[in-house]
Amino acid sequence: MNETRNVVYTASIPVRYASIAGLAGVLALTVSPVQTAGASMPNPVTLSALEMFLSRPTAVHPYRASRQLEASGSGQRGWLDVHTDFTVASGLTYEVMAEGGSGYIRTRVLRSLLNEEQRLIAQGKESTVAISTGNYEFRPEGVNGQGLAVVGLRPLRKDRSLIDGRMFLTILNGDLVRVEGRLARNPSFWLTRVNVVRSYQRIEGAIMPVSLETDGRLRLLGSSSLRMTYRYWQIDERPVQH
Repeated sequence: MNETRNVVYTASIPVRYASIAGLAGVLALTVSPVQTAGASMPNPVTLSALEMFLSRPTAVHPYRASRQLEASGSGQRGWLDVHTDFTVASGLTYEVMAEGGSGYIRTRVLRSLLNEEQRLIAQGKESTVAISTGNYEFRPEGVNGQGLAVVGLRPLRKDRSLIDGRMFLTILNGDLVRVEGRLARNPSFWLTRVNVVRSYQRIEGAIMPVSLETDGRLRLLGSSSLRMTYRYWQIDERPVQH
């Protein structure tokens, strides 16, 4: 395989009611050179998509966007509408434009997610939660019914910010479409079995996250869920056409 360079995607995170620290890392994704395991003869289409995905030069995209966040659990629901700005120099900033529902969920879950994302970016911790050979073993699995290349992700350690699951790539150009699976480690004693689905789209030439959905179990209290969606106004200082 040819030498590859890292590709960086920076964004935001999943749910918690007792401990949110590890979930923020799900949204700061980095990609580095491939390491495969499993089948002795991986599907060549999947390998080609993976090589294209990993061969892109390093790219961090400044952006301005609005986000809608909503979380629910134990009979409570809360939501936020926020404006976000990200630059390499300034990191992530956000402003809450509207909010409603449970004050506890808004403060302890939704704002905590945004604050934790800010902290990870400011401290340059993306590499510790990256989709990279330092954090994952890759298992090319083939092409699914949607025509996407499927690559298994096996975390190399039990970390609450890593996902045990799969990523899905376009077979023509290796664009990241979706990452889904379960957190490799429970975020806390109280929140367990956290499933994550994170979707991406190519917007103005850049691969950007467009939605995040999580669900989990709160011990003694039942299910919990979070949904976050993005609407971009500007990427790389260029207006986004809607």
